[in-house]
Amino acid sequence: MTEPNPLDLRTEDLDDRLEQKLTAGNIPSLVAMLYQLTGDERWLADPYRPRRAPQIDNNDDGGLAPEIRAQIYAAAATAVRAWAAGRPPAVPAPTGDLLLQLMSLVAGEPVHGDFEPMMADELGFRPHVPRAPHTVKRPMRVAIIGAGVSGLLAARAMDLAGVDHVVLEKNDDVGGTWLENHYPGCGVDTPSQLYSFSFYHRDWSQHFGKRDEVETYLREMAAECVDRSVIRFGHEVTEAEWDEDERCWQLRVTEPGGDSVTVVADVVITATGQLNRPKLPEVAGAENFGGLLFHSARWPEDLDLTGRRVSVVGSGATAMQIVPAIVGDVESLTVYQRSPHWIAPSNDYFRNIDSDIHWLNRHLPFYRRWNRFRLAWTFNDRVHPSLHVDPEWDGGGHSINRTNDRHRQYFTRYLTEQLDGRPDLVAKTLPDYPPYGKRMLLDNGWFAALREPHVELVTDGIAELTVTGVRAADGTERPADIVVMATGFEARRPLYPITVRGRDGRLLHEIWGEEDARAYLGVTTPGFPNLFLTYGPNSNIGHGGSFITIAECQVRYIADLVCTMIERDLATVECKQEVHDRYNRELDQAHARMIWSYGGMRSWYRNAAGRVVTNMPWRVADYWRMTHQVELADFHTEGAVAEARH
Repeated sequence: MTEPNPLDLRTEDLDDRLEQKLTAGNIPSLVAMLYQLTGDERWLADPYRPRRAPQIDNNDDGGLAPEIRAQIYAAAATAVRAWAAGRPPAVPAPTGDLLLQLMSLVAGEPVHGDFEPMMADELGFRPHVPRAPHTVKRPMRVAIIGAGVSGLLAARAMDLAGVDHVVLEKNDDVGGTWLENHYPGCGVDTPSQLYSFSFYHRDWSQHFGKRDEVETYLREMAAECVDRSVIRFGHEVTEAEWDEDERCWQLRVTEPGGDSVTVVADVVITATGQLNRPKLPEVAGAENFGGLLFHSARWPEDLDLTGRRVSVVGSGATAMQIVPAIVGDVESLTVYQRSPHWIAPSNDYFRNIDSDIHWLNRHLPFYRRWNRFRLAWTFNDRVHPSLHVDPEWDGGGHSINRTNDRHRQYFTRYLTEQLDGRPDLVAKTLPDYPPYGKRMLLDNGWFAALREPHVELVTDGIAELTVTGVRAADGTERPADIVVMATGFEARRPLYPITVRGRDGRLLHEIWGEEDARAYLGVTTPGFPNLFLTYGPNSNIGHGGSFITIAECQVRYIADLVCTMIERDLATVECKQEVHDRYNRELDQAHARMIWSYGGMRSWYRNAAGRVVTNMPWRVADYWRMTHQVELADFHTEGAVAEARH
């Protein structure tokens, strides 16, 4: 990661504006920067040591008194001026115990040593060098399925490695789920500066980016970091079959005009995502409904909701974005809730990012790095220890340990405050399961929308659609002109609906079963050589944070495998069955101790048998370590000529 050039700062009017701009900054990030510039250890101790952020608060003031913050701003201004004049940073690349000390400083609490390797890489103090083959003994052709987040990362990695590749994308542009989903209110529930590629920065307009800006970000990244000429838009992969004789994959691809062609590749990287194919449950009477019925991911262009009676089926993340966004337009709004969600307050959800913060990110040394770490810690692994079930704790089914019970009390207090005077809504929206048992949501005006007089929250299931509306399980029919199915995606069915045949013609979906997919590291599975998955089974981070971090881990691992094959003249690599099975046993054992397996918890994370099939039980730091470097001993390999597998 490159730092700003001091010459850039010399063009700025520092004497008049630097102090003002610094006051817009995040104190924990500024203190870490100040130490790196000066090497003065007094900034590592009280009274300058930031306090721990409450919940997911941005913690911009670090919990410090105004007079202490003023001293930090003044010292930072002096240090930055000296740096701009050419004085090098006193501590340019802290690692080891010193890096841990700085991370703990910014986090406001101790950070375990397990996080040092990942953050030394992420922060650029011990940076990863993109993989490329040392020698080319076997030229390879790689096919990448999808041009969303993971597909773009894979295309960039293959380009940096000098590997011939093609990207097959069913849509007419890049972006994946961010291209397809454009319903009102669509956006990220991870801070924008964290929901970003580690190598590609943006001056985000809001702390939580909305769909249009995220899509623009991905298009701009593709334009600058990916060879778009290798992307075949409007090409949908329907089948993938392993050719044992030629030791390659044959992909059946539907072209824009409807013709079917075959694409041959030595290696296939799937980047189809978990949140790609809409899940549309069958509803009795749908064919009789006289209004407009659609899935949220297929929101009609230019749909006018003015004066319309709208029903939203679902109350999860998507519905929670849609409802506040349309509540002011519709005549009436009925929300059909299967189960409530825990909701956290967020003062930043709609807050714009000040131009001075953009300036600090662009020009100050180390500042952007530390701000990104602060967000990563807050939204990623910080909460993970509290998601382990304490077998000695009796929470009556409502909490799994003491910390989780404090979370429950905090979120319950917030809910009851927001719905004060509406005991009917409190009864309907207060979950009876522990916090974090399902995906945590951020309040974007949800509670306020439910309080509106023309909004009704229905907790009875849907029995059928009628000609004029929706009939609930209790027999009550409510009129509707539009029914929006916010019912999620086929997340438990990776690669659906692509047919994948491996060795001996075995079908992947038959091996996995209907909703019980398994893969080593979520990336590879026995019997399917040279097939590498991104966002595969058990690679969702249920405890929060940015999936882009996981995608970068997976793509780096896959690139390492591909480059190793090229260097060693390997025709195939195939995960060993015992390695795959051991990993999944350990994964299931870990999940047995996690909240998502607790007390018959129902969510899209689990299949009908109760097994968690989407989420990983690991911390992000654990997964980074697991995928940091390929262990070739985990794989059977075949060389350029037929030989015994080993």
